[in-house]
Amino acid sequence: MKSTGFTLIELVVTVMIVAILAAGALPIAQLTSQRNKETELKQALRQIREAIDLYKKAVDEGLVKKTLDQTGYPPSLEVLEEGVINQKNTKGKVIKFIRKIPRDPMNRDSDLKPAETWGKRSYASDFNAPVEGADVYDVYSLSTNKAIDGTMYNSW
Repeated sequence: MKSTGFTLIELVVTVMIVAILAAGALPIAQLTSQRNKETELKQALRQIREAIDLYKKAVDEGLVKKTLDQTGYPPSLEVLEEGVINQKNTKGKVIKFIRKIPRDPMNRDSDLKPAETWGKRSYASDFNAPVEGADVYDVYSLSTNKAIDGTMYNSW
């Protein structure tokens, strides 16, 4: 008598092989996810820093109004998105420096506005001890986690 189908041993061995393969694939999937978030963080930092530099350049060129006590850097990240009035244009055209402030991908608090997810360093603060001030000279991630390469996200 010939029976068709799988024996219990064959099924157990198959399930064990699948479990071993899945256990090997899980760390790779986690590493890929972390690498994607790191790439997103680098792109977001680049976008914001370029917008800050464009604002400073516009101030230096006289396109944005500046008082003597200001450094020429934006007073907030929101100003980059909302825009400022062009001082050289008689029609009061608005200059915008970034389409939308990106969120810090390492910040998991979805209740915060995108600009609130970033740490901000003013022009007057020390590089090693960044603090907020009257302007935004630079931004950094508030995450205290380590990157794949061993550096801290907040030092990028």
